[in-house]
Amino acid sequence: MAPRKILLVEDNADDVELTVHAFRKAWSGEDIIVARDGETALDYLFGAESCGGKPLCPALVLLDLNLPGINGHEVLRRLRETPATRRLPVVVMTTSDDDADVLRSYDLGVNSYVRKPVEFRDFTNLVQQLGLYWLVTNIRAPQ
Repeated sequence: MAPRKILLVEDNADDVELTVHAFRKAWSGEDIIVARDGETALDYLFGAESCGGKPLCPALVLLDLNLPGINGHEVLRRLRETPATRRLPVVVMTTSDDDADVLRSYDLGVNSYVRKPVEFRDFTNLVQQLGLYWLVTNIRAPQ
């Protein structure tokens, strides 16, 4: 089976490194693409020339909320209003524990909302659980 693509939308370099390391440790066969802001994430997902010109159809989108420029909520809104990306599995993975962020994310159609653990071991465990559920257990909507 060809590696599935995971789009990680994260601007914090330390969180990118930690997430990529944890995913590769638990799910070595997956291809992780990093977008460091919302605009780049949308460019990948909608096929902008700057990102290869072909829309990316990842198996999973891991989306931070606090991004420069276009924030995570706006990325999520645009994904859900577009038929081609409406059913992409999106997990908000953020440090925010603000109830308003949680509610807005679900109102915009996020599939799951998780807070990033501080401890490396807990973070790695979270990534393993996310991968197990979204890449193995979950049945994706047909394309």
